[in-house]
Amino acid sequence: MSDTSARVADSTGNWVDTLAPQWARPYLRLSRFDRPIGSWLLLMPCWWSAALAAGIAHDASRLPLTIVLFFIGAFVMRGAGCTWNDITDRDLDDKVERTRSRPLPSGQVTTKQALAFMVAQALIGLVVLLQFNRFAVLTGIASLVIVAIYPFMKRITWWPQIVLGLAFSWGALMGFAVTFGRIDVTALVLYGGSIAWVIGYDTIYAHQDAEDDALIGIKSTARLFGAHTHQALILFYGLAVMLIGVALASGDVRWPAWLGLAAFAAHLAWQIVRLRIDDPLLCKRLFYSNKHAGLLLFAGLLADAAMRAA
Repeated sequence: MSDTSARVADSTGNWVDTLAPQWARPYLRLSRFDRPIGSWLLLMPCWWSAALAAGIAHDASRLPLTIVLFFIGAFVMRGAGCTWNDITDRDLDDKVERTRSRPLPSGQVTTKQALAFMVAQALIGLVVLLQFNRFAVLTGIASLVIVAIYPFMKRITWWPQIVLGLAFSWGALMGFAVTFGRIDVTALVLYGGSIAWVIGYDTIYAHQDAEDDALIGIKSTARLFGAHTHQALILFYGLAVMLIGVALASGDVRWPAWLGLAAFAAHLAWQIVRLRIDDPLLCKRLFYSNKHAGLLLFAGLLADAAMRAA
């Protein structure tokens, strides 16, 4: 077993490195609590749909509790998903400069320990899920199929980002499942818009590893689009804004939601203008900035829900 205090190459100087007990550090790194951006990105469609559904229902009384439960659920389930991803990718991660210092390939934890930790996180997620109605519980459980197959997609398709989008956008369905006990067309269109957003931002993320991925045969939309990435982002980010806009129109939202969507669209446009695919650090910063893009849209939807519930 290697030193559990050893840092992960692409995430240093964070609270896990400086404040967490040494024994807990490998597990916190497995669940990515040292870099929670993925949890935030998983959470955004959950919060969007919860706020949109509350606005449609003209009832925001349960929205604060739903927001809190989605927050907890997103963080623990993203942690479980990352742990599963690291278990399946432990041999590949050892061949990539950015990932070879992660807890499994570096020997900070064993595969059995990682599996036990994954189950513990999933059980916490189940406790959160059981606070909702039966339809929402079944809808949440159904997402696990996509989560389970995602790590293998980059071995067999150039479009693993689509599968990631299916998984990371599932929250767009959950808000409606929790609020109405059903999934309607508005939820499905919001889901489609979120998937397009995920494909866009994860393409930016994947450009950090494009060279290493090419050497070991890992497929991604970053490698597929290559020099045409900017055009691809215009397509997918544009599709995201259009579909989310259709969902908002279907939900008969008021002006705060449209203002949030405009701010979201402007942020995505800024990312495209700024992007340089040969600059890994810039790709990382732009990828991280999608948290702010998502929060801008959520702020508009939350204000809309409050206005309609008043």
